[in-house]
Amino acid sequence: MWIIYALLASFFAGITAVFAKMSVSDIDSSFSSSLRTIVILIFFLILVMFKNLFVEVTNINMKTFIFLILSGISTTLLWIFYFKALKLGNVNNVASIDKTSIVITLLLSSIFLSEKITLVKIISSILIIGGTFIMNKKDSKEKDNKWLIYAILTAIFTSTTTIFGKIGLDKINTILSTLIRTFIVFILIWLYVLFTKKYKDYKKLKLNDIKYIILSGLTTGLSWLCYYAALQKGEASLVFPIEKLNIVFTVIFSCILLKEKIYKKEIIGLSSIIIGTIILIF
Repeated sequence: MWIIYALLASFFAGITAVFAKMSVSDIDSSFSSSLRTIVILIFFLILVMFKNLFVEVTNINMKTFIFLILSGISTTLLWIFYFKALKLGNVNNVASIDKTSIVITLLLSSIFLSEKITLVKIISSILIIGGTFIMNKKDSKEKDNKWLIYAILTAIFTSTTTIFGKIGLDKINTILSTLIRTFIVFILIWLYVLFTKKYKDYKKLKLNDIKYIILSGLTTGLSWLCYYAALQKGEASLVFPIEKLNIVFTVIFSCILLKEKIYKKEIIGLSSIIIGTIILIF
């Protein structure tokens, strides 16, 4: 089941990237992220109340709680950098750099989770990362390379979020753990927005922005729900690369909704990513 959950997480994450891009046209990316967090928090609050999981809060040990907080901090940082990268760069380019986090996660999972670095994992990582870099293209609309710096930072914090999240899933319901993590993100992202006065962008909010912020919030919630369910049962070094198949869905939806063109080398790159993921699954 963890493979199915990882694939579903990939699907929803792919849609999220496009919805997020569509919701940062005129407003600051951090402010849109803070609004998105409200949607995600409400989403998980409803799930926790529906399943009556609040009673399990007292059973959370200190180690789990600390790593959930660390995961929340790491998630906040990756969000800030990821949506800045999306605002400045092409969706496909940002997604391709983000895939280098596979190597970082492979190394960190070996060090902190004692997961084995196998030949299959190495070959799969090479195919996935190689495929994403084949897809990388220069966008004439990109004024500078600041997006690249933000994308690299995103890759780093994406990896640490997974490792912290895996450790924080010990003996706790995944929905409840994700609610706690989301609450941490909610607090931190709003502190950042208030401190930097990004909230003033509310004047620029349009109905279309609100619509895509809500949609991206819902798809993010569904992606996290599936991802952490997969991460609790499967190895981080396996779940993570499978989830990174989301670039396939990102490209498909960016072509449909953002009218971004797909070229021959991108098809080759996507094929390499799919093959690399299939190797891991089977």
